[in-house]
Amino acid sequence: MRVAVLGLGEAGSRLAADLADEGVEVAGYDPALASESTADAVSAVSESDIVLSVNSAAAAVDVAGTAAPALRSDAVYADLNTGGPGLKQELAEIIGGPRFVDIALLGPVPARGLRTPVLASGGGAVAFAEAFGPLGMPVDVVSTVAGDAAQLKLLRSVFMKGLAAAAIESHTAAVAAGHGEWLDEQIAGVIGRPLLERLLDGSTQHAARRVDEMEAAKALLLELGVEPRITDASARLLAALDTAR
Repeated sequence: MRVAVLGLGEAGSRLAADLADEGVEVAGYDPALASESTADAVSAVSESDIVLSVNSAAAAVDVAGTAAPALRSDAVYADLNTGGPGLKQELAEIIGGPRFVDIALLGPVPARGLRTPVLASGGGAVAFAEAFGPLGMPVDVVSTVAGDAAQLKLLRSVFMKGLAAAAIESHTAAVAAGHGEWLDEQIAGVIGRPLLERLLDGSTQHAARRVDEMEAAKALLLELGVEPRITDASARLLAALDTAR
């Protein structure tokens, strides 16, 4: 099997390395690098059985548009970016429904790599699961409709990023009061030290990407007729973290 990884940041690089360790032939291309050309992307995609787009939601349409003409008729194109259902449906139209799979990541890829649990939907979801399940990736196929996985991920994100915002605000106030260590012990006693550290450190490190995620979650909640109070507050806190970096 040959897999093209489009986007070689933290997540893409980890996935590429894990795939290579499993004996998979990997072709990499990073659209964020000025030295990379469109020809490089076409070369990476044209002979691959599966293509992973691991970029940002903002770049997803451009990357799909570049890759689509070079895809083999039997290839699967998986978009791993965090975006709303509408974006995933647009990507499915660009790629072609039967070949597209909407992948929603349910954990930190840099830490877990191929062991990161994912939700999959779209015409190519079953084919993706059949290819990546044996490599160690827990794939839950939720439907054949592009966007369903994205919707579930965003609903989950309302809670997870809201929890992160609460932890950050509480921790910041406790540090200002001189009781940071005590407060951290209290929170860790409820959710565990690893999750607390992930909420505090990960939110700062990936603030920009998570702002986009929460903006997509806000749009989804409004479509569902739910006022996004927590989601809006989380987005504003993450934006402040990004500005402060």
